[in-house]
Amino acid sequence: MKKSRRQFIKKTSLASGLIINPFENIFPISNKKDDRNSIVGHGNYKYKVDKKWGIQDPLKFPVNDCHEMVFDKKNRIFMTTTHPKNNILIYDRSGKILGSWGTENPGAHGLTINDEGGEEFLYITDPETHKVCKTTLDGKKVLEIDTPKEIDSYVKKNQFKPTETAIAPNGDIYIADGYGLDFIIQYDSKGNYIHHFGGKGNKEINFDCCHGITIDNRDKKETLLITSRTANCFKRFTLDGEYIETIDLPSCYICRPVLKNGMLYFAVIVTKDWGKYDGMLAVLNKQNKVVSLPGGSSPLYQEDKLIAPTYDKQTFMNPHDVCIDNDENLYVPQWNSGKTYPLKLTRV
Repeated sequence: MKKSRRQFIKKTSLASGLIINPFENIFPISNKKDDRNSIVGHGNYKYKVDKKWGIQDPLKFPVNDCHEMVFDKKNRIFMTTTHPKNNILIYDRSGKILGSWGTENPGAHGLTINDEGGEEFLYITDPETHKVCKTTLDGKKVLEIDTPKEIDSYVKKNQFKPTETAIAPNGDIYIADGYGLDFIIQYDSKGNYIHHFGGKGNKEINFDCCHGITIDNRDKKETLLITSRTANCFKRFTLDGEYIETIDLPSCYICRPVLKNGMLYFAVIVTKDWGKYDGMLAVLNKQNKVVSLPGGSSPLYQEDKLIAPTYDKQTFMNPHDVCIDNDENLYVPQWNSGKTYPLKLTRV
């Protein structure tokens, strides 16, 4: 229906001699009311929304799905996108494009940055090509990991569909096979297999879409914080894969955990219906309690359990990640959102 309407407008405009601005509908959820820089969030974590921050000329820097963003030491923002002309876009904090590269990862998804002896490297997961690539910041590949032969459960290459990585202080690489068999697979810094744990299931040690993973050192002891997205929770494990706890977040289909200044942030891509835009962001304190839901209802707890939040029907489409600068402003790429560019939320 939407496509037919766009075609009708295009034909009508050509016939009447009118010129349509190609940027006018770059964020199709917007209207005059929504385009105002509204304030979202709760408590001490409120933000002014700028939906136009990341908009670019789609002829020069096209995007399909935008997945994840990270900062490097020069305050440049790297973002994965699935457009065949570029898999990585590089922004500055003002929203200007500084560069782009990559065509080898058509399903470019998870993005992790790691400082290794003073040089930063990117780890890109691609569930479409069934591999993880480590690259320099300018796109030179230095390591590639594909379907693990050491795990008997993988009988076909295409069963490995990695969505995220986390890098331990000793350089070990943890890969979350979130769209595949739901294993967390540990490698050393050279890409040699060490062990794996998890797998799809309903037990404490299992996952249902281990979409995101990070190293959590807020308690001065490194643990793995891992998404079980379809189960609407995080699960915590030791670096050796021993289960510790589950953090339930009803109706929150969590993409990946992101830590900044002791707080836990994540994008809720969906709350109820994958066929509608009903996602939001979440900010959790050190006790893993939700204190703000930008784009959603005020966080409420009953008997120490989060009440399922609801979407505000205007801020986001399908937010997929949260990138946080040193001023605690947020940058948000979105999946399946009509080829829209990322938003900025300025903390107020």
